[in-house]
Amino acid sequence: MQATFTSFYFLCFFTGILILYYLIPKKTQWVFLLFASIAYYLLTGNGILILYPLAACAAAYAGIRVMAVTQDGRKRRCALFWVAAVLIGILVLLKYVNFAVNTVNGIAFLCGAEGNVMEGLGWMAPLGLSFYMLSILGYVIDVYNGIAAPQKNYGKLVLYGLYFPSVLSGPILRYREDGEQFFAPHPFCYRQVTFGLQRMVWGFFKTLVISERMNVVVNTVYDNYGAYRGLPLWIATVCFAFQLYTNFSGGMDIALGMSQAFGIKLPENFETPFFSKNISEYWRRWHISLGVWMKEYVFYPLLRTQVFTGLGKKLKDRFGKKRGKQYNTFLAMFVLWFTVGIWHGGDWKFVIGSGLLHWFYIVSGELLTPFFDRCMEKCNINPKSRWVDAFRILRTFFLVNIGFVFFRADSVSSALCILKESIVPWHTEGLLDGAFSVLGMDLIEWTIGVVSLLLLFVVSFLQQKQDVRERIEKKKLPVRFAIWYALLFYTILLGYYGPEYSAAEFIYQGF
Repeated sequence: MQATFTSFYFLCFFTGILILYYLIPKKTQWVFLLFASIAYYLLTGNGILILYPLAACAAAYAGIRVMAVTQDGRKRRCALFWVAAVLIGILVLLKYVNFAVNTVNGIAFLCGAEGNVMEGLGWMAPLGLSFYMLSILGYVIDVYNGIAAPQKNYGKLVLYGLYFPSVLSGPILRYREDGEQFFAPHPFCYRQVTFGLQRMVWGFFKTLVISERMNVVVNTVYDNYGAYRGLPLWIATVCFAFQLYTNFSGGMDIALGMSQAFGIKLPENFETPFFSKNISEYWRRWHISLGVWMKEYVFYPLLRTQVFTGLGKKLKDRFGKKRGKQYNTFLAMFVLWFTVGIWHGGDWKFVIGSGLLHWFYIVSGELLTPFFDRCMEKCNINPKSRWVDAFRILRTFFLVNIGFVFFRADSVSSALCILKESIVPWHTEGLLDGAFSVLGMDLIEWTIGVVSLLLLFVVSFLQQKQDVRERIEKKKLPVRFAIWYALLFYTILLGYYGPEYSAAEFIYQGF
């Protein structure tokens, strides 16, 4: 069975699980979900890799039990340190050893060395490694801090870590908010099941109709970027922005829809991020669970360390209270954004494109805001006007796309080359004559893609005011059925499957 949610075999798997879930006794539902999650992991190939999450859960369980039976601060700290060392150690070995090796080899090459001075490891990372590791680690920290109850049942902890709708690409869970509902009885609720299935259909639409079409353009240009200059590179980059968003958020819609059908509410991970007016707002709307986790378990604890409290005092003495606090925060943010970048993958392109570049955006924005405010005041520009908001949205989208160039490119050098070639005088030869077919799609495919994006935009705009499903629920029965069946058949008929069907893979499942 393919791991992705869009495969036919997975849909059969989920359908069977959903039916049985409501037929068995309510008190055994969590046990059934546990076995279903294990079965999903084993059936997706390389089932032996399940030993990693099971080991992570075992380490967390042992640490939690120690914290539950003792109030000795030293023993509790040792338990926390031991669990964190195991979890982070697994993460580093599977994801970041090769990053360090490649970095050393790159430095050696710049210094004149021939060949690799170090060899990487060929270990295969299990599905959802970063997602369940952060969820489990966050839970252990919460138990240590006394803000989450210690779980006494190892099986329940495994279900929390391996819950199959979220294991592929998140969201990152917090036990104190999301955990206990996994083990509660969930009687059948027609509204919850139908709402969940509706959201799944919307996720399929975003993934198969939009993301897979944008993927054709992106692959055509980025896999041969040396043949393109100017406008085609920007078109491909914008297409990648929509590809990544619809792929990731579409996967979230499917995961959250499945969970809602089970009666389980997972945290939202996206809130129309491309409507953001600045980078800080963008990250409050994009991959929300990651941002919340990083702030709660990296950023704020970092500011409370002796290093940063001492540094903060020195900076306040030198630059004043306000500026010194700001500079200290910027330094902590540097560590935060480096961590965010490295979480996305063991490569400098992720560290830059998904991390440090956004740190630079936020810091420069904070420092330059007073200057821009004065400029708008002198020019009699209303900072709250709609056209100013529109400009801010477009500016933010442009800056985000620069980061996406690094995300999608093969390497940092490739990304820099693409950015360099994108600013030359724009070449439109072949674009206008061939209805953009030079980018991999004909006029019909482009029309379907654009119309689908417009539909996405309209629904996203309406979603900001009220849940679209609730809006549709208020319509008469024939209208409701017409809307949802139209979307279903639109997805089935116009989903982009390629010449040989292969279920769409979620980009973030490898993180």
